[in-house]
Amino acid sequence: MRSYSSDIEAADALKEQAAVVRKAIGKIIVGQEDVVEKMIIAILCNGHSLLVGVPGLAKTLLVKTIADVLDLSFKRIQFTPDLMPSDIVGAEILNEQRSFQFIKGPIFANIILADEINRTPPKTQAALLEAMQERNVTAGGTVYKLPAPFFVLATQNPIEQEGTYPLPEAQLDRFMFQVTLDYPSFAEEVMIVRNTTGSSVQELTKVMTGEDIMHFQDLVRRVPVPDNVLEYAVGLVQKTRPGPKNVNPAASQYISYGAGPRASQYLVLGAKCHALLQGKYSPDIEDVRAMAMPVLRHRVLRNYKAEAEGITQESLIKQLL
Repeated sequence: MRSYSSDIEAADALKEQAAVVRKAIGKIIVGQEDVVEKMIIAILCNGHSLLVGVPGLAKTLLVKTIADVLDLSFKRIQFTPDLMPSDIVGAEILNEQRSFQFIKGPIFANIILADEINRTPPKTQAALLEAMQERNVTAGGTVYKLPAPFFVLATQNPIEQEGTYPLPEAQLDRFMFQVTLDYPSFAEEVMIVRNTTGSSVQELTKVMTGEDIMHFQDLVRRVPVPDNVLEYAVGLVQKTRPGPKNVNPAASQYISYGAGPRASQYLVLGAKCHALLQGKYSPDIEDVRAMAMPVLRHRVLRNYKAEAEGITQESLIKQLL
């Protein structure tokens, strides 16, 4: 890992390296620039992300490509109705010496792709909770630390909701971002088909290491935030909470539950990282606004009136902004 003489030099290096990461990912993933940027920001903020999109939009390929470019270990867990917590965490087995030995599960990797996380029962979903929050797992009364850095990138299919188990709010709140993937444009789809139906294979270059990522995570934490930006972020989150103190009529009319303090933390952290990637050394209100949609989208719970009138979380957040 390269050492830097000052935080300014490290911030400039982060902007350059993030651009190289985006370019490397762009060799495999066509379009989806905004999604890639949000993934990079989440990783640099030490946060987890939930990817929502219909099948065939390269969600799995995107996560695998990010792991390859960042030179991190990667494991994919396909969530199914019969998946057990021990299938994720690992289990103790009786070895040849007649003593119990812990066999690590797929959770012991730097990047975990939790594929179709809403297809497994709550008991198995909960196995991820401790890992996501505490960065360790407990088996047989023993605590095992997970490798650092550690990220869960989960995918969720918005259609085919039959036989699914919606994530509880407590678990949704563990995700820094909920990122929605859209269909590619005509030109992008032509390029995707051309790239994937030929014989050429793109070679990926390793851009960052785990040590680099942890160094940049510390740098993001050290970025100073002006008081007015901090207050704007907290004020924005408080506007999502219905109640007599809320001056925003949309919140009381259409929202059952608003975002908690973790949303304010992630808004500020995301704004810090977004500012660094834009070449700024301190975030402004525009950086907070850029993070509002992915941070608040899954933390704003609509009421029946909003659902009946077809009002989405996105439109409510735009009103608050």
